[in-house]
Amino acid sequence: MDRPTYQRLYDSLVTDEDVDRIARAEDRDPELLFVIHTHRVTRDATRRFYVVKRQLPRLVSQWKSGRSILDIAREWRFPPVLMGQQMLGELGIPRKKVWGTFLHPETAPDARIRREVDALLAADRIYSPHGMELQRERGRRGEERLQAWLEQHGIGYRTEKDLRGKYAKTPDALLDEPIVHNGQKLTWIESKANFGDDVELRKNLRRQLAPYTEIFGEGAVVYWYGYVDGAESPPGILLWDGPAIEGITPVVPRKSGAPHAGPPSSDPARPRPPAHTPSAPGSGPDAHVAVRPP
Repeated sequence: MDRPTYQRLYDSLVTDEDVDRIARAEDRDPELLFVIHTHRVTRDATRRFYVVKRQLPRLVSQWKSGRSILDIAREWRFPPVLMGQQMLGELGIPRKKVWGTFLHPETAPDARIRREVDALLAADRIYSPHGMELQRERGRRGEERLQAWLEQHGIGYRTEKDLRGKYAKTPDALLDEPIVHNGQKLTWIESKANFGDDVELRKNLRRQLAPYTEIFGEGAVVYWYGYVDGAESPPGILLWDGPAIEGITPVVPRKSGAPHAGPPSSDPARPRPPAHTPSAPGSGPDAHVAVRPP
């Protein structure tokens, strides 16, 4: 997506209603628009969190005078669940009890708070438990999509679950043998069910992806909802979107006994169907899977 288009959408996607409106008017994927809307909402909430926090005594006073928390949240253009959590905390309700109330509204301290919490949960598709589950589900779908591509082409891999406890940081797919694309040997692939704008790319590269290159070598990251045109990644990390990775046809040489990618480990890779393991002569540290453009 070109930068002017992305910036226009980012600036326009203020509310959930904007997501639906723009999806209809421009025939755009509503899930992509919701992902961009989520970027905007979460970053704005982070930036203004303490601004709102300083106003809590006054906001609670308004609530005690009859205003609803949802009305206050909309006036401040602040995520309803976050506003509710802060205001209940200001009322002296312990933090654990506050979060428990949003998980189980029937445990609310009184009938008014129960009604208000129900309204806040219904109005917040990002910070509510349901919204967080939807985000996790997008992540699971992205990982399944990556695994389906690897398995379709017979590329063996280990998942984050397989590698838990073995390394300080683990990618979504650590390849049993490297693949080669445009002359670059890749040992891991990370799945991001997100849109890669400049802020997201900087955050992911600094906190997560760069350490992978130190531990495992070069790799790639897939942003399933795309990324801004001209986005750059540091040496050693390729940047793909969904059509890019799914347009690659890997050629798997027939090899047997090839070592796993990454640092040596005494633990075997997780079992998988024989088709995932190359089986012809030849092995060694340079064994790889070549990748051929379609």
